[in-house]
Amino acid sequence: MAFFCDFAQTTILSGSSLSVLILLTTLFIFHPPFMNLPHPLKAVGYLVALALLGPVFQLRAQSSTEVGITKIEPAIVTTPAVSYSGATQKSFRPKSWMEIEVTFATALQTASPTEKYSDDLTVNYYVLLNNKSALFPQGALLTGQTALLSVPVKDNDLKTVIYISPRSLERFFDGKIPSSPNAAVIDIGVTISKGGKEVASKSLKAAGAWWPQFQPVSGYLLNKSETPFASLNSDYYESVKKQ
Repeated sequence: MAFFCDFAQTTILSGSSLSVLILLTTLFIFHPPFMNLPHPLKAVGYLVALALLGPVFQLRAQSSTEVGITKIEPAIVTTPAVSYSGATQKSFRPKSWMEIEVTFATALQTASPTEKYSDDLTVNYYVLLNNKSALFPQGALLTGQTALLSVPVKDNDLKTVIYISPRSLERFFDGKIPSSPNAAVIDIGVTISKGGKEVASKSLKAAGAWWPQFQPVSGYLLNKSETPFASLNSDYYESVKKQ
C-alpha cells in the first residue's frame, strides 16, 4: 500500500494513468476467478480495491487545487510624491486612489517538472461600488484583469494589485472621493484563471460568485504600470504582461 501511494504521488496521477488504474482494478474484481470466490473472500477483494483507489482519488483531488486566494485588501492611498529635476515641478494637491491588493498561493501543475515559473495566470477583478443611484440601482460593478508573468509555480505568499484613479472615483461618487474602503465598495470578487480556466475564486465579504448578476462596467480598473505607483514596490508584486 505504501508503495502504491508513493507511486501515485510521484506520477501526480495524470488522467491517463488514473484511467489505466481504474481499468485494471475493474478487470480484477470482475474477472471470473474472482467472481467465483466465496462471498467473504469477494468482500475482502472489494475492500482491497477500495483501499487502493481511495488514496488515488484523494491525491487527485488535492493536486487539482493549484491556486488559492488568501486575502483581498482594499485601501485608499494618495498619489505618491516624487522629486525630480530637469523640468518644472507642478504644484498640486495629491488625490486619493483606491488600491486593491490580492494575496495568493500557487501549487501549479506544469508540463515539465523542471518548469519553475508560469505565464498562464490571469487575475480577474469584480469591484461593486457603494454608489447606488438611478443609473446604478445596485451600485456600479467595475471589472478588469491582470495577466501575470513569470509566476513561481510553488509559493504561498504572492501579491498582485489593481487601482481605481481619483478621477474615476469622482465620476462614480458624484464628485466626492470616498474616505475609506468601506465607504467606497459594497464587495469585491476576485478569480484567478490558468490557461483560460478558473482555478480560484474569493470574495471580500459575501460567499460565492455574486458578480454574474450585475452588468459589468469595464475600463476603470488600472494595472499598476498605468498609475503613478508603477515604479514603487516593484519587487513586492508579481510582474504583469504588457497590454
